[in-house]
Amino acid sequence: MTPGAKPVRLLAIAFCSLMVGCAGATTSTRALSGPDVSTVDALFRDYASADSPGASVVVIHDGQVALSRAYGLANLEQRAPATPDSDYRLASLTKQFTATAILLLVQDGKLRLDDRVVDVLPGFPPYLREVRVQHLLQHTSGIWDYEDFVPSTQTVQVKDRDVLELLARADRTYFAPGTAVRYSNSAYAVLALVVQQLSGMSFARFLHERVFVPTGMQGTMAHEEGISTVPRRAYGYAVGPSGFIPRDQSPTSAVLGDGGIYTSVVDLVAWDKALDSHGLVSAENQRLAWTPPVLPDGTRSTYGFGWFVDDDGGRKRLSHHGETCGFTNAIVKYPEQRLTVIVLTNRAGGAPWTLAQHVADLWLGTSGTLPWPFERMPNAH
Repeated sequence: MTPGAKPVRLLAIAFCSLMVGCAGATTSTRALSGPDVSTVDALFRDYASADSPGASVVVIHDGQVALSRAYGLANLEQRAPATPDSDYRLASLTKQFTATAILLLVQDGKLRLDDRVVDVLPGFPPYLREVRVQHLLQHTSGIWDYEDFVPSTQTVQVKDRDVLELLARADRTYFAPGTAVRYSNSAYAVLALVVQQLSGMSFARFLHERVFVPTGMQGTMAHEEGISTVPRRAYGYAVGPSGFIPRDQSPTSAVLGDGGIYTSVVDLVAWDKALDSHGLVSAENQRLAWTPPVLPDGTRSTYGFGWFVDDDGGRKRLSHHGETCGFTNAIVKYPEQRLTVIVLTNRAGGAPWTLAQHVADLWLGTSGTLPWPFERMPNAH
């Protein structure tokens, strides 16, 4: 799930014009405009201990890094400080990359969004024959979460290919595909399998060749244990009876499509630039990704392709949270205001989405914004 610092990371840092020091924080950079850095530091005081797992945060405004900060430790055992170059497991922030991989196949003419998954993916359970690719992207498929079939005693890690067998243990969907919304990690594991099937290469390799390299995300990867190495890896932790304890992997940590990417806030600056410049996906397809469907009952969903989408005080707001064993993350993006805030942490728990929103509000000059839409979607936690 991730890697290290290269020329693009230095380029991102070059955007920032002022170095600022602060106790408990490392490798800080800030643009000349925007809120004072101490205001942001105050929001992250719970992550700033020199003895606890940390956080990295970046603010991108008008195409430039307005602020980049890191707090706490990326590795408690080695006492390695977190930096903007630290690579965290993205958890569900991975889904926007999986959705992009699907859109690239659409642009290649190898796939249509209304294709039935059973027609393009061998082994997809027959009872799911009415599920379309678009249903998976928008969480309107109604398929079960594969985690429901993984026992608490499981020791061998589940991989994307195992998800089909787990889904075969069910015989129905929660609802008719396309009629309602229910968040499902299974959907994005299946989408990764579709990418593998139609591209003829592993999902990790496809992301590397078609997404990470073209965008300059040189330290980013869909991590496969024993195959790839994360050189600036932040390790995950949870709160134990007498302090933080290692909690870096779970039985589902090896599933890539729904959460297996490792990256840094520095590389995510390059990703944000690619989104805004349509460097990978056409403007038309990006609009599709950022437009939730209207359901048959006339209500509008709050999920596009790998992004939650809602209206925040008259502004389009794109967002996602990510929660997995030892990591909790968030991204919020206001495309029309050209503002993106990303918070990555290597600890279970906390509410980085609240921190990301507070930081965004500092730049927007607002307060009292609506809760993020994931907090209102079934099964989204």
